[in-house]
Amino acid sequence: MFFYLINNCTFITSIILMHQIYNLIVILASQIVKLLAIFSPKMKLFVEGRKNVFKHLKEKIQPQDSTIWFHAASLGEFEQGLPVIEKMKVQFPSHKIVLTFFSPSGYEVRKNNTIADVTVYLPLDTLSNATQFLNIVHPDRVFFIKYEYWPNYLLQLKKRNIKTYLISGIFRENQYFFRWYGSFYRKALESFTFFFVQNETSKALLQTLDFKNVLVSGDTRFDRVMTILERDNTLDFIEAFKNNTTTIVIGSSWSKDEEILVQYINETSNDVKFIIAPHNIKQEQIADLKKKISKNSILFSEKENKELTNFQVFIIDTIGILTKIYSYADIAYVGGGFGNPGVHNILEPATFGVPIIIGPNYSHFAEATDLVRLSGCISIQNFEQLKENFDCLIKNTFLTQEKGKICRSYVAQNFGATERILKQIL
Repeated sequence: MFFYLINNCTFITSIILMHQIYNLIVILASQIVKLLAIFSPKMKLFVEGRKNVFKHLKEKIQPQDSTIWFHAASLGEFEQGLPVIEKMKVQFPSHKIVLTFFSPSGYEVRKNNTIADVTVYLPLDTLSNATQFLNIVHPDRVFFIKYEYWPNYLLQLKKRNIKTYLISGIFRENQYFFRWYGSFYRKALESFTFFFVQNETSKALLQTLDFKNVLVSGDTRFDRVMTILERDNTLDFIEAFKNNTTTIVIGSSWSKDEEILVQYINETSNDVKFIIAPHNIKQEQIADLKKKISKNSILFSEKENKELTNFQVFIIDTIGILTKIYSYADIAYVGGGFGNPGVHNILEPATFGVPIIIGPNYSHFAEATDLVRLSGCISIQNFEQLKENFDCLIKNTFLTQEKGKICRSYVAQNFGATERILKQIL
């Protein structure tokens, strides 16, 4: 008994010490970010956007209001959580939905969404911020989408006995929860009422930490992309540009993708058109991209009063329409696979039954790994492989259709995560 008490005290002391170190790191990071904001527009948004969060929350939320809080790291997580947000809004119409983002790339794009009653940046994870945030928002339920485990927020939620859920979660062996030094982070996981994870591997890892409150519900992104088929995806200007010609849609491309894509566009003799929707639409980068393309090209911002049929390349220098554009694709290239963390969302073209080509970095994305294995998606390493696969898909329409069917079937088979989550919660 004596040694048990000693070991237990040592364990508790180490957690307290780690918590103190963590708090110091967060405070230090908040000061470093302020310095970086002087030089970085993105960091400036990160800092400036958090200045009036509490004031804004107090204006929008009254003490008598009932609320449900959803937290998304960025844009992708918001899209992932959207089916659950929509269902919870129906189930609890009198509750206010509070949506928080950590990243500017999520908040700045979706700050004017109509699904949430209040949308703000999440204040940095200090004890005082977590306490003040929860005092104002006082949620009945909380949903963290996919990842981001902020210890001070989680520990405060547990202290207040607020039901807290992780939806579409993914866990990997190399995460700090499963390392010898991860006791402080493991303690934060105890705050979750229930874990809804994407795969059996995640469930098994949580069970090694003795968590039994786990369900493999799947990925809610499949539910999100399936709803795309129910809406009107018509874009008259894309239809005019395509003009019944084989069209390759290049979505969310980065400079490393564009290096080999532009070479292919300039060299190919195939009767094919290209639509490019770059990840970064800064004016100077768009201008540089257009300058490198030798074929007749036009920007979205230049399209008015132009005969779009006459152009071979259409560069989309705006946001919000890529999903609809994928519905016109015969072949899709999804960017990001030549950088870190890797390829962007391939489920949107997949749901339209479009064969997909991506770069080599995709191992962190289950849907990309699955579709490469199933042969609906092709991973390439260099220009030669890109050319070989584009040429093959352009000329072999039967192969293109078969790969497209694999993609569409994969999305349909993985539908239903939202209903499984709601059934457990309600």
